[in-house]
Amino acid sequence: MKLSLTATIKKCILLLVLYLCFGISQKAFAQVDPSQKNWPDRTVLPIEPYQKVGKVAPTIKGSDPIDWPKEISAPEGAPNVLLIMIDDVGFGATSTFGGPIPTPNFDALAANGLKYNRFHTTAVCSPSRAALITGRNHHTAATGIIMEFSTPFPGYNSLVPRSVATIGKILTDNGYGTAWFGKNHNVPDWQSTPAGPFNLWPTGLGFEYFYGFLGADAHQFRPALFEGTKPVDPYFKDGKVDPDYILDKDLADHAIHWIQTQKNVSPNKPFFAYYTPGTAHAPHQAPKEWIAKFKGKFDQGFDKQRIATYENQKKLGIIPADAKLAPTPADYQKWDKLSPGMKKVAAREMEVYAGMLAYCDYQIGRIIQSIKDLGQYDNTLVIFIMGDNGSSAEDPTGQGLTSEIGIMVNGEVDTEEFMLKNLDEFGGPWMAEHYSHSWAHAMNTPYQWDKKIASHLGGSRTGMVISWPARIKQVDQIRSQFTHITDIVPTILEAASIPQPTKVDGFDQTPMAGKSLVYSFDNANAPETHKTQYFEVIANRAFYKDGWMASTTPRNLPWQGHPVPSEDPVKDYKWELYDLTKDFTQSNDIAAKNPEKLKEMQAAFMEEAEKYKVFPFDDRYIDRVNPENRPNLNKGRTQFVFHEGTSRITEGMAPNMKNTSFSITAEVDVKAGQEGMIITQGGYFAGLALMLQKGKPTFSYAFSHYPNHKWTIQSPTALTAGKHTIVLNFDYSGGGVGKPAKATILVDGQKVAEGNIEKTVPSRFSADETLDVGEDFGTPVTRDYEVPFTFQGEIIKVTVDLKSN
Repeated sequence: MKLSLTATIKKCILLLVLYLCFGISQKAFAQVDPSQKNWPDRTVLPIEPYQKVGKVAPTIKGSDPIDWPKEISAPEGAPNVLLIMIDDVGFGATSTFGGPIPTPNFDALAANGLKYNRFHTTAVCSPSRAALITGRNHHTAATGIIMEFSTPFPGYNSLVPRSVATIGKILTDNGYGTAWFGKNHNVPDWQSTPAGPFNLWPTGLGFEYFYGFLGADAHQFRPALFEGTKPVDPYFKDGKVDPDYILDKDLADHAIHWIQTQKNVSPNKPFFAYYTPGTAHAPHQAPKEWIAKFKGKFDQGFDKQRIATYENQKKLGIIPADAKLAPTPADYQKWDKLSPGMKKVAAREMEVYAGMLAYCDYQIGRIIQSIKDLGQYDNTLVIFIMGDNGSSAEDPTGQGLTSEIGIMVNGEVDTEEFMLKNLDEFGGPWMAEHYSHSWAHAMNTPYQWDKKIASHLGGSRTGMVISWPARIKQVDQIRSQFTHITDIVPTILEAASIPQPTKVDGFDQTPMAGKSLVYSFDNANAPETHKTQYFEVIANRAFYKDGWMASTTPRNLPWQGHPVPSEDPVKDYKWELYDLTKDFTQSNDIAAKNPEKLKEMQAAFMEEAEKYKVFPFDDRYIDRVNPENRPNLNKGRTQFVFHEGTSRITEGMAPNMKNTSFSITAEVDVKAGQEGMIITQGGYFAGLALMLQKGKPTFSYAFSHYPNHKWTIQSPTALTAGKHTIVLNFDYSGGGVGKPAKATILVDGQKVAEGNIEKTVPSRFSADETLDVGEDFGTPVTRDYEVPFTFQGEIIKVTVDLKSN
C-alpha cells in the first residue's frame, strides 16, 4: 500500500512539473470546468454564452485556440410555434365548432389536430391577452380590466410586473426567434405614444419583432400601426390612400415574410410567431367581394340561427347529444320585434361580420401554407384560439350600430333611415359598425351571455384547435378536459422541453397558474390537470372546481357602457350553481338544491380572489375611462406646445379637449394658397381639426359620422403669404358633459369666422385615431379633404390652452 501510494504521488508531481514546464493546454481541464456542468441553466434568464477555457499567453505562438463563446440555442427538436388568437369570436361562430361561418383553414387544422371544446378565456380582451402571453392569471399580470379602464390597485394597474415574464421573453432567451403580429392592447394607456417608455411594448416584453397596433381595435383600411416602436402608415401609397390596402392581408404578408426570413437565414432555429389580427372586433370591415359571399345567408335572423347552430353542434359531436340549449336572457332583442327595414340592416351586419372572419381565416391559411412550403409544417406546433372572449354584445339597442365610439361610448342612437340609406357602405371605410347583441348571442351558441360576462360560458368559453403533426397522432378528435388560457404558455414550454424560469433579468418569477395540455395529446380520457379556476371581470365572477361552477348573476347587461355601480359588489350579486359534468351548457341552476355546495364554492372563490389580487370588485365600465384616473404626465397641465411632425399622441396623453373650453394658437409661415392640416384629434367618427383649406383657416368638428353631427367654421378669405397667428377659441357652454359650444377663428388678432357646435363629444374621440400636428392619419374629420393632408407651409408651433368653465 505504501509503495502504491508513493508511486501515485510521484506521478502527480511529474504531471504538475510537465504542466508548469511545458505549458500543457488548459483545454484538457476545461472538460471538468464546473460551470459547464450547469450550462445552460434554463431556469435563470437570460443565459450567458459559455466559453471553454484555453491557454492564453502573452503571444499567439504560446497560446492554444479558444472555442468561440457558445450562444444559447433551443433544445434539440424544439418545434416552431404559431400561436393564433382571433378577437371577439364566440364558441358557435365558426364551421369548425358547428357555426354558420365557413373557416376552412381552421377546419383543416382541426382535422389534422385536436379540438378543445372546454377551453376558457377571461371573458374580455386585455386580461385574456395578458394571461395568454404570461401563463398567469390576469390579475397577477396587473390586467384585471382593459388598459384604458385601469385603476391603481395591484390587480388592475395595467403595469405588468417584472416577476411575470412573457412567453416572448422566455423563448427569445432560450434561442427562439420571436415575433408578434397584430393587436396588442397590453400597453398602459399613458405609455402608448411614440415618446414611450417602451418597456411594456412587445419589444420591451421580450419579442424581437412587432408589427401591429396597440389599442383595442383598428380600422381595417386605415390602421394606426407600429413596426417595433416606430409609427408606420402602410395604407399610404405614393402619398395617397391605397384603395386596395386592407389590414388582415398586410399582417399576413408581414408574418409570412418574417417566417421565411427566419428559416432562410437560420433553418435550424425554431420560430415563435404570435399572430393576433384583431379580427373580428369592431369596426366590422372586410373586402366587398367577401361580404358579398354571404348575401342572404342570415335573412332567417339570429333566433333561428341559434337553434340551427345548436342542432349542428350536436350532430358534429361538438357538444354532447343530451346538452341543452341555454336560455336567452329576456333582455335580448328578438328577431320578430324588428321592423322589416331593421331586419335588412341586421342581416347585412351579420354578412359583414361573416365576411370579415372568413377573410381572416383565408389569410391565416396563407401563413400556414408558407410554413408548409418551407418544409416546416410537421414540426410546427399551431395553437389556434378562436376568440379572446365570447362574441361582443356591446350594442345597446339590439339593432346593431354604425359606430361603436359614437353610439355605445358617446351615447348617440342610430336611426333606421340612416342605416338603410347607407346599407351598401356597411363593411367599408366610412362605417365602423357592430352587429346586434342578439347576433353576438347566436355566435356564442349554445351558452348564455357574452363578452364581459365572466360568470357565464357565453363570455368565457371559445373554440381552440391544437395541431402538431410530428407529435399529435390522434388527429381529428375532441378533447373535453377543462382548459384555460393560462395553460398555453406551459404547453409551449413543455413541447419545447424548456422549464418555467424561476428568475428573469434578476427578478424572481411568480409561478405560472396554467397547466400544460401536452398530457391530453394522446389520451382523450386523461384526467384534467387544471382542476380549479376563478373568473372575474367588472365584478362578474365565477369559480370552477372539479366539474362544478358557481356563477354570479349579472347585474348589468353586456351593452351597458355606463351601468349604475353596486354599493357593495360582494353582497349585491346573487349566485348560481351548475354541475357541468351533467350540464354541459350551464343551463340548469341548482343553487337552491345545493346551498352547502354553493357556500363552499363561494368561500373558495374568495380565497382565490385574495391570493390572486382580484380585490377590490368594481362594476364600473366606461366611467373608468377618464384619463384623470390614471398616471398622467399632463395632470394639472393646462398648456401644451406641439411642433410640426408630432404624431400618434393617444387620447390618454393628449390635452383633454372634451367638456371644457380651450384655445388653439397656431403660428404658421405660408405662401399664398397653401393648405394642409395644422392639428387634429380623432377622425371621421368623432374628432376635431384646425387646418387651411385652399388657404382659408378652417375648423371642423365631428360628434359622430352622421352628416348632421359635423360642423365646419371657415374664414371667407385665404391667408396672404407670410407669417400668421391663427387662434381657435372653443367656448364650451358647461352644465354637464357633451354640451354645445361656440367656435371662433381669429387671424392675427382679428375675428374672421364663428359658428356653433350643437353637440360635443362627452367621452372619447377614438379608440385608435390620435392627435397629430402637420398632417392627418387614419380618417379625416370630414370628407372635404383627404388624409394625409400634409401642411404645405411651415408650422412654427401649436399651443393648446385648456380653460376651466
